[in-house]
Amino acid sequence: MFFKTSISKLVLVMAPLALLAACGGGNDDDVDDRADIADPKVRFVNAVPLSPSLTLFRGAAEQPDARDAGYKFASRYYDTSTSNATWTVRTTSGLLDVASVGLEPSRGNKYTLVALPGSSSVELVSIRDPYNKGLVSDRARVRVLNASFTRSDLDVYLTPPTASLASVTPTFSGVTYRNTVPASGSDSLEFPGGDYQMRITSKDNKTVLFSAPVNLANNADWLVVTLPDLTVSGGIKVLVVKSDDADRITQEITTQ
Repeated sequence: MFFKTSISKLVLVMAPLALLAACGGGNDDDVDDRADIADPKVRFVNAVPLSPSLTLFRGAAEQPDARDAGYKFASRYYDTSTSNATWTVRTTSGLLDVASVGLEPSRGNKYTLVALPGSSSVELVSIRDPYNKGLVSDRARVRVLNASFTRSDLDVYLTPPTASLASVTPTFSGVTYRNTVPASGSDSLEFPGGDYQMRITSKDNKTVLFSAPVNLANNADWLVVTLPDLTVSGGIKVLVVKSDDADRITQEITTQ
């Protein structure tokens, strides 16, 4: 009886793991990530248009995975220590300090450090993603970061392509500058894979500032970063940071 019970438990554990492998979990979406036992992971994004090349440091240690990063660069996640440290962005040329943030990573969590434009200087924002995704889920995950210092509060809609804004509420409501929805420390929102229309407005206003069709693949993991579009008065453009992107570059989208 004991032998049969043990085998049954083993099958119950292994079955979802096999399904996860079949649904295409990648290096940033493995069994240990979903089971909350993975080493903490960090990635770096340069979302500062016209910025000099930047390099990320943990204390005095240069991070090889986040070196010489120009605008639109996004490193892949890489493992890091759980000990507390100051993370600093410096210019690759001359190693001038640009911005810093303290971080004490914990296991099972992913962290994104984003250099973003401020009104007078570069800012550095950290986002903690607890990554509580189901073992066999193939749903896409999305989080929005407002890096538009010219737009303090934004509503972001992710709807079926033909949906009218008049009949829907914002998917990501009231995203303030330097902050995310969902907030850092909360899980990203999950969606079925498929075609969507992304639209951005000022908070509680249906006037569209940005609109573009997007396709969310199954198991996609997106950080959507809003930025000022300086070619259009009051305009917005978007950087899409895709997890586990081997090209290490974000996708820049302008309104269509």
